[in-house]
Amino acid sequence: ILNTTVCIICHTGKYCSHPSLEIPLILINQTKTWREALSYCRENHVDLVSVHTEEIQHWVETAVYYASTANVWMGLRHTCTLNIWVWVKGEFICYQNWAPGNGTGVEDCSRGERTGAVQSGSKQWVSLPEDQRLNFIYQTQSTAC
Repeated sequence: ILNTTVCIICHTGKYCSHPSLEIPLILINQTKTWREALSYCRENHVDLVSVHTEEIQHWVETAVYYASTANVWMGLRHTCTLNIWVWVKGEFICYQNWAPGNGTGVEDCSRGERTGAVQSGSKQWVSLPEDQRLNFIYQTQSTAC
């Protein structure tokens, strides 16, 4: 029996646990567009991960180590109309970990909405067109794995 409050489950079947987080994070090693990943999460689980703190970022970094794509979707979306980044549940960004040249200026919305991913290598966030096909991380509401 696992008596911690969070698990990061990766495609390898390994998990890393940390008792101070309240939600499990799960890496899905399938490639989907951002919208497909969001739909998958909402149909089967809860939502793409929202990174509100450095501590959650640390556990996202642990999960992306096992990814099969260079970037991994998280629940970050740019609204071209308002030129702001928000999490999928509507919260504004407080904690940030953008790679240089990403997320802090005017976004190129010519290919549609921009969405956020974390790089598997540098572990920094990048702004990408939502039609790229990447692995993704979701979070559940349950505290049991």
